[in-house]
Amino acid sequence: NWLFLSGNLTCGCEMTPFLIQASFLRLLPLRSMSRVWGSLMEVEVPVFMRPAIYKAWARAFHSNLQEPALPLEEYPSLQAFFIRSLKQGSRPIDPDPNCLVSPVDGKVLRLGQLRGPGTMIEQVKGFSYPVSSLLGATSSLHDTAEKDISGEQTEQNVSESSSAKSWWRVSVASPKLRDRTLLSPKRGIFYCVLYLHPGDYHRVHSPVDWNIFKRRHFSGNLFPTNERAVRTIRNLYVENERVVLEGQWKEGFVAIAAVGATNVGSIKLLIEPELRTNGPGSMMLHSQPYDERVYEPEGSGMMVKKGQEVAGFNMGSTVVIVFEAPLSKASGNGTFSPDFGFCVKAGDRIRVGEAIGRWGQA
Repeated sequence: NWLFLSGNLTCGCEMTPFLIQASFLRLLPLRSMSRVWGSLMEVEVPVFMRPAIYKAWARAFHSNLQEPALPLEEYPSLQAFFIRSLKQGSRPIDPDPNCLVSPVDGKVLRLGQLRGPGTMIEQVKGFSYPVSSLLGATSSLHDTAEKDISGEQTEQNVSESSSAKSWWRVSVASPKLRDRTLLSPKRGIFYCVLYLHPGDYHRVHSPVDWNIFKRRHFSGNLFPTNERAVRTIRNLYVENERVVLEGQWKEGFVAIAAVGATNVGSIKLLIEPELRTNGPGSMMLHSQPYDERVYEPEGSGMMVKKGQEVAGFNMGSTVVIVFEAPLSKASGNGTFSPDFGFCVKAGDRIRVGEAIGRWGQA
């Protein structure tokens, strides 16, 4: 690595500063540093000092102090303040059944459609990572993608064969022989990457009504996930420690990946409070198998409602949503409703409960 860096230095390569930063970060004991920071965050703050400390933090990171559910004096530590709950009604959930809402307060970094099982998610220009590496080799997304591709090929073949028929054979054909693929909903697989700033609300909510079938915990590095790190560290989200929840909603596959970061080694699951992340014995080898749990009853899992709280971070980090949604739906008169569309774009700020995308609009 150092030989590679020195070669770039002599060539005057523009990427050299980024490579040096990435190599330097790899030398730091970020997991241990995060555990120490977590211990400091849990130290109880004297009651009389709490308002001043929390207000200073709010000014530095633009937190809204009108939203916390409790008075500032009632948060015993910085950690308690960071993972604070909000007043009832602070995050209204979009009631539209044909929309998927944001699970977090954050900034939209990337979004788009995945096409095919080997599709890459763009981290930044020049850096991409496979969705299979993010979610895990046993993810049912791979079966979903292959099924969708197979369906598209079948529809194309049926359409071509149908167009070859003469007009009279089509006109006298029985309605039962109409192409089923033309009446079935067409679906696509989409993703959205959301970054939480340190001053944001740090709890994670359900984007839809769904059944969570599995949880995967990937032990890994704890690189920062801010915008500078995203531009610097290749495969950042795949290398970092993360917890993936995967299941099904009414439109098909859905998964949420909660990605840890420096000082955010602790990812809490409300549906599995015994889960511990960034443990002292955790290994950072990519060859280490991830830990997977299947929620009972198998095949049904845990039912959660749109807007329901499911997890939380300490400080800021990143959430990646991967989901299946209808590209078009057939109506009774044989026409199709409009395609799925995102309600946000890269760079937008979004809050829990606001729509990320909708479909079926007239």
